[in-house]
Amino acid sequence: MRRTRTRPRTRIRRRLACAVALALGAAFLSPGVQSAAAADPYQVLVFSKTAGFRHDSIPAGITALEQLGAANDFTVTATEDATAFTPANLADYEAVVFLSTTGDVLNDTQQSALKGYVDGGGGFVGVHAAADTEYDWPEYEDLVGAWFQSHPAIQEARLTTEDHVHPATAHLDDTWTRTDEWYNYRSNPRDSVHVLQSLDESSYSGGEMGGDHPITWCHEQQEGRSFYTGLGHTIESFADPDFRQLLLGGVQYAAGAVEADCSAGDPGGPDPGGDSAEAEAYTSSSGVQSAAHGSASGGATLGYIDDGDWAGYSSLDTAGATAFTATVSSAGAGGTIEVRSGSATGPLLGSADVVPTGGWETFTEVTTTLSAGTGPLFLGFTGGAGALFDVDRFTLTRAPATEDEGSSNVHLFYYPWYGTPEGPAGDWRHWQQGGHTPPDAIGADLYPKLGPYDSGDIAGAVDQHMEWVKRSGAGVIVYSWWGQGGYEDGLAGDVMDAAARHGIEVAWHIEPYGGRTAASVVDDIAYLEGKFGDHPAFYRDAANGDRNAYYIFESLKIQDWSALDAVKDTAIVLAQTTDTSKVDHFGGIYTYDGIAGATAPGWKNAGDYAKANGLVWAPSVAPGFIDDRAVPGNTTPTLGREGGASYDLEWNNALDPAIGGDPTWVSVTSFNEWHEGSSIEPASSTPPPGHGYETFEGAYGTTGEAAETAYLDRTAYWADRFEQLLRQRR
Repeated sequence: MRRTRTRPRTRIRRRLACAVALALGAAFLSPGVQSAAAADPYQVLVFSKTAGFRHDSIPAGITALEQLGAANDFTVTATEDATAFTPANLADYEAVVFLSTTGDVLNDTQQSALKGYVDGGGGFVGVHAAADTEYDWPEYEDLVGAWFQSHPAIQEARLTTEDHVHPATAHLDDTWTRTDEWYNYRSNPRDSVHVLQSLDESSYSGGEMGGDHPITWCHEQQEGRSFYTGLGHTIESFADPDFRQLLLGGVQYAAGAVEADCSAGDPGGPDPGGDSAEAEAYTSSSGVQSAAHGSASGGATLGYIDDGDWAGYSSLDTAGATAFTATVSSAGAGGTIEVRSGSATGPLLGSADVVPTGGWETFTEVTTTLSAGTGPLFLGFTGGAGALFDVDRFTLTRAPATEDEGSSNVHLFYYPWYGTPEGPAGDWRHWQQGGHTPPDAIGADLYPKLGPYDSGDIAGAVDQHMEWVKRSGAGVIVYSWWGQGGYEDGLAGDVMDAAARHGIEVAWHIEPYGGRTAASVVDDIAYLEGKFGDHPAFYRDAANGDRNAYYIFESLKIQDWSALDAVKDTAIVLAQTTDTSKVDHFGGIYTYDGIAGATAPGWKNAGDYAKANGLVWAPSVAPGFIDDRAVPGNTTPTLGREGGASYDLEWNNALDPAIGGDPTWVSVTSFNEWHEGSSIEPASSTPPPGHGYETFEGAYGTTGEAAETAYLDRTAYWADRFEQLLRQRR
């Protein structure tokens, strides 16, 4: 959309030539930052005129720049007089700073003077609301990089440092958490600027740029230089040493006092784990056109979509792709995106429904898992009459780089309590719940892909389970355990052997067995540690003192848990609640409830409390809940799967810090609790007829046998996203 050319600098040559020797020596001390000390003194013009909202941080910003100048050999002239913008006057300055300017602050002659100054070798620095300026001057968008669109409330967010060499960001760690007012922009400038920092939209509420959210950038402007940061709304920002250093590096770069690579179009940015593309960048098509949208990534979308249209992308291979995610908008009828391989009529890999969003500038995200494909990507579009929807940027997610190692931070509740007459149980166990007669009629609304199996069939059902757990991207199962000497206790060693063969670890779900007390739980922990502590599958969390983990179901049934103090140094014991007044003596908190995740009641408070008190926070997510066949006539609420939307909603709630409170682990209810209809274990697509079983048909756009594993694959998608967030948080 904007220029990507690179031009030589001219204005800075004299100063750099006389300072080369000192700059080289200083570079060994702090590359790209201290070298500025060798430059000749210079002048910077700070302009803070406002014709709209006025930031109360402007005086603090001027003071900070004056102090930075005094310490770094430049002097600051602060003004709100636009008549300063003449070619003769600007020639005295090496850089001009727009400090939270707003609205139309320059007339045509003054605009021309500023453009000529920068194009001829001068420097421009925009701070925060500089992006909320000069909307009627098209060249200004190129100069600043992007125009302001909107912002949510001031809040804490996490930034990712994309350039560790530029003097503005060389001092920062990989991530930086701070409080500010976070701007959304009318377009994504990434293709025409060099991004230095981006916002992690999962770390706060109100990000509207589809997950790729540049916030600080630089670029060459013909023979000059431009630097912009969206930070700096608050007065406190200008007292923050890290922000002051960022501001200093931006001024030094713009003034030409230090060299930095700001070549436009640097691909940088968060890696979505796959191949991303602008939907309007198709290589073949039928019926569609590019549509200009200021708020879209790249300033345009794939638009004018009618029923039966399609678009092809010859450079994107569907081989290895496991999911498709797209940003869409619709003021039309909505419809469906069909993902195909090889041709417009090639094999259907998955489909995603698009519902009207209320406007062409109102974007949302849709996603679907994909079955195996080969050949180039094609998108087909179906729906009703007239315009359907627009497609902005999309991503093909590929298998995670760590696919051989599941996430030790994603835990699946696992139930080893099923039995058959032919298996080790010697009788039907649990399948007949609700008065049903297996094998065709079982007490569950979904029918297992394996049929009614025996949990003691280690070489058959259990080994297959562990293979599926591996596919899900989870690294830990939480084993349902009903006391010493019980049925599940007797199977535990064999199940752990199977888990170990697949690289899966085992934590423990201590159920409310008869006579359970706090003291008996402490004894249980000692028993399990003594019996299985040396087993290779015995889970220990290296990030939390190498302790093992015990989830306590219905922990509120016991009032006094002080006995747990005896094991706090060796075990993480989790209470099932979000009532933080009920977690004394525990090492963590979880929720289990498969319905509550849809609204996440109390999650943020529980997560914040856990973080403040050194506890593990492991909210539970589920794909749905229905137990009508297991408990006939009950009045328990249900949660429909909605083709996968319920599962995605709960995962999104868990990973959004403003809702989920930054979890340590995410626990999934469940791998195979069939009575509650919450399983991600594959359900048969062809269950015994006549019993009214549900299936996973349509989950994430999949059908038939492909739908059977849809929730395993979607769990892998979310596990990978969770691991990426955890790495950014560290």
